[in-house]
Amino acid sequence: MNLVATDELGRIDEAFARNRLLLTFPAEARALVEPFATVVELDRNDVIHDSGSGVTSSYFPYGTTMVSLVIDLDSDRSIEVASIGHEGAVGGIVSCGHTPAFARAQVQVEGPALRVPMRELEQAKLRSAHIRNLFCRYSDFLLSQVMQSVACNTFHPIEKRAARWLLTAQDRAGDRITLTQEALAGLLGVQRTTVNAVARQLQSEGLITSRRGAIEVIDRVGLKRHSCECYAAVESHFAGVIGNSGTGGNSGCG
Repeated sequence: MNLVATDELGRIDEAFARNRLLLTFPAEARALVEPFATVVELDRNDVIHDSGSGVTSSYFPYGTTMVSLVIDLDSDRSIEVASIGHEGAVGGIVSCGHTPAFARAQVQVEGPALRVPMRELEQAKLRSAHIRNLFCRYSDFLLSQVMQSVACNTFHPIEKRAARWLLTAQDRAGDRITLTQEALAGLLGVQRTTVNAVARQLQSEGLITSRRGAIEVIDRVGLKRHSCECYAAVESHFAGVIGNSGTGGNSGCG
């Protein structure tokens, strides 16, 4: 993880312009957070926080950055329960004060993020109704993503789950996703051979190309046809509870 000096105001301006939560901040809310903010460059496989560790800072990804919330199971198995990119934040957003993390937050696609210490962010929440309301709504959205992930992992075949994941990743990281098939298999909780077979099928239909260390989406419309309804359901919920204003067009929660 590489730090970028906070006096590089252009980078901080970019973070507030390109993260969908920060973009909703009015000037008075931004003024509460900006003095404590630092731009960091996250590298692939960086662990922002591990399961059981204290959460001391919140990270607002932007650009192509993508972070997975991963649950580690027995026998060295793990599965992704949510993914976060420029639409959200990682660490402490949905809690009150210093609490231990339940899931491991690991960077899947490298890129920048705005880091804000939890102590200062909690003070900003107390002083800004907009920030309180926004984080209340984001917690609802993040929970919906986790619940949809549970349903998807239980009932939908791996072909549809893989297509959904690739669409979500494309939304955040662009057409070319720097991820190995082995890493994708780990996130989906399946064997690498299973993901290899799915990737070959999607590639044979001209939907993606898969090369060492990267997957590129070629036909988004075709990939949507292969995906389950979970992708559209989560996207629709974000628009309903957060949207462009941070309020989803409705009044807040205090």
